[in-house]
Amino acid sequence: MEISVKLLKFKFHILTAIAFSFMIFSLIYLAPRFLDVVAYFWPLLVSTVLFLVAVVLFNRTSPPAAKAPGEKAVEGLLDFIAPLPEEVQFAEESSKSEVN
Repeated sequence: MEISVKLLKFKFHILTAIAFSFMIFSLIYLAPRFLDVVAYFWPLLVSTVLFLVAVVLFNRTSPPAAKAPGEKAVEGLLDFIAPLPEEVQFAEESSKSEVN
Protein backbone atom coordinates (compact mmCIF):
# COMPACT_ATOMS: atom_id res chain seq x y z
CA MET A 1 0.00 0.00 0.00
CA GLU A 2 2.75 2.44 0.88
CA ILE A 3 4.62 1.75 -2.34
CA SER A 4 1.59 2.40 -4.55
CA VAL A 5 0.92 5.70 -2.74
CA LYS A 6 4.51 6.79 -3.31
CA LEU A 7 4.32 5.70 -6.95
CA LEU A 8 1.15 7.75 -7.45
CA LYS A 9 2.93 10.71 -5.88
CA PHE A 10 5.66 10.50 -8.56
CA LYS A 11 3.36 9.48 -11.42
CA PHE A 12 4.03 12.64 -13.43
CA HIS A 13 7.80 12.31 -13.04
CA ILE A 14 7.78 8.67 -14.11
CA LEU A 15 5.63 9.38 -17.18
CA THR A 16 7.86 12.31 -18.15
CA ALA A 17 10.99 10.15 -17.85
CA ILE A 18 9.41 7.41 -19.98
CA ALA A 19 8.31 9.90 -22.64
CA PHE A 20 11.75 11.55 -22.70
CA SER A 21 13.47 8.15 -23.00
CA PHE A 22 11.16 7.19 -25.87
CA MET A 23 11.89 10.46 -27.68
CA ILE A 24 15.67 10.02 -27.34
CA PHE A 25 15.47 6.41 -28.51
CA SER A 26 13.33 7.32 -31.52
CA LEU A 27 15.67 10.16 -32.49
CA ILE A 28 18.69 7.86 -32.34
CA TYR A 29 16.90 5.11 -34.26
CA LEU A 30 15.18 7.25 -36.93
CA ALA A 31 17.67 10.07 -37.46
CA PRO A 32 20.13 9.82 -40.35
CA ARG A 33 23.78 9.24 -39.57
CA PHE A 34 26.05 12.29 -39.26
CA LEU A 35 28.18 11.28 -42.25
CA ASP A 36 25.05 10.98 -44.40
CA VAL A 37 24.13 14.56 -43.54
CA VAL A 38 27.66 15.78 -44.29
CA ALA A 39 27.69 13.87 -47.58
CA TYR A 40 24.41 15.51 -48.59
CA PHE A 41 25.42 19.07 -47.64
CA TRP A 42 29.14 19.03 -48.56
CA PRO A 43 28.80 21.49 -51.49
CA LEU A 44 27.05 23.99 -49.23
CA LEU A 45 29.65 23.56 -46.50
CA VAL A 46 32.57 23.96 -48.94
CA SER A 47 31.13 27.07 -50.57
CA THR A 48 30.47 28.63 -47.16
CA VAL A 49 34.05 27.98 -46.07
CA LEU A 50 35.40 29.47 -49.32
CA PHE A 51 33.22 32.55 -48.88
CA LEU A 52 34.41 33.07 -45.30
CA VAL A 53 38.05 32.67 -46.38
CA ALA A 54 37.51 35.28 -49.10
CA VAL A 55 35.96 37.68 -46.59
CA VAL A 56 38.91 37.29 -44.22
CA LEU A 57 41.43 37.78 -47.05
CA PHE A 58 39.68 40.92 -48.34
CA ASN A 59 39.47 42.28 -44.81
CA ARG A 60 43.22 41.83 -44.31
CA THR A 61 44.31 43.18 -47.70
CA SER A 62 42.14 46.31 -47.84
CA PRO A 63 42.00 48.35 -44.62
CA PRO A 64 38.84 50.39 -44.09
CA ALA A 65 38.89 54.06 -45.04
CA ALA A 66 39.27 56.59 -42.22
CA LYS A 67 36.19 58.54 -43.30
CA ALA A 68 33.44 57.24 -45.54
CA PRO A 69 33.08 59.40 -48.68
CA GLY A 70 29.28 59.61 -48.58
CA GLU A 71 28.93 60.28 -44.86
CA LYS A 72 28.06 63.98 -45.24
CA ALA A 73 25.46 63.18 -47.89
CA VAL A 74 23.82 60.66 -45.58
CA GLU A 75 23.74 63.18 -42.71
CA GLY A 76 22.04 65.72 -45.00
CA LEU A 77 19.50 63.15 -46.13
CA LEU A 78 18.73 62.18 -42.53
CA ASP A 79 18.26 65.83 -41.58
CA PHE A 80 15.85 66.22 -44.50
CA ILE A 81 13.85 63.08 -43.66
CA ALA A 82 13.76 63.39 -39.87
CA PRO A 83 14.64 66.93 -38.80
CA LEU A 84 15.53 67.55 -35.19
CA PRO A 85 13.02 69.28 -32.91
CA GLU A 86 13.42 73.05 -32.64
CA GLU A 87 14.77 72.94 -29.07
CA VAL A 88 17.58 70.61 -30.09
CA GLN A 89 18.39 72.66 -33.19
CA PHE A 90 18.52 75.85 -31.12
CA ALA A 91 20.83 74.19 -28.56
CA GLU A 92 23.13 72.92 -31.32
CA GLU A 93 23.29 76.34 -32.99
CA SER A 94 24.08 78.06 -29.70
CA SER A 95 26.82 75.53 -28.89
CA LYS A 96 28.32 76.00 -32.37
CA SER A 97 28.31 79.78 -31.97
CA GLU A 98 30.02 79.47 -28.57
CA VAL A 99 32.75 77.30 -30.07
CA ASN A 100 33.36 79.76 -32.94
